[in-house]
Amino acid sequence: MTSVLLLNGPNLGRLGVREPDVYGSTSYAELVRLAARWGDEHDLAVDVRQTDDESEIVHWLHEAVDTRAHVIINPAAFTHYSYAMRDAAAQVTKSGLLLVEVHISNPHARETFRHTSVISGVATGTIAGFGLGSYRLAVQALADALA
Repeated sequence: MTSVLLLNGPNLGRLGVREPDVYGSTSYAELVRLAARWGDEHDLAVDVRQTDDESEIVHWLHEAVDTRAHVIINPAAFTHYSYAMRDAAAQVTKSGLLLVEVHISNPHARETFRHTSVISGVATGTIAGFGLGSYRLAVQALADALA
């Protein structure tokens, strides 16, 4: 089974509580359950993680390179300014692994400061604006790319 790290940045552990009008009412625990199911449907072992700590995500991206795991990442607020995360994400794709950037909402339909992603330029692809379905689409995209 192919390994996938599904990484979530700050405040995503608050899914279902934080701004349900923007992020929906589904809890983080439910996202973990759904991601495992979507992965199973495509013979992908999806390991879902969340942290509010930028350095932890950087370490997880290094782990992905070292263990040869593909990545789905919702960098959340780090999307817009974390060059450390961008450099680590670049290591993933430069090593021949896939990295799909995901956003629950459409950043381009929100505040201007959210329109720039430092991650997109090194990602294999970006999916945004489909609620938690963005994660399902990312799993499908990985499966298709790996087929």
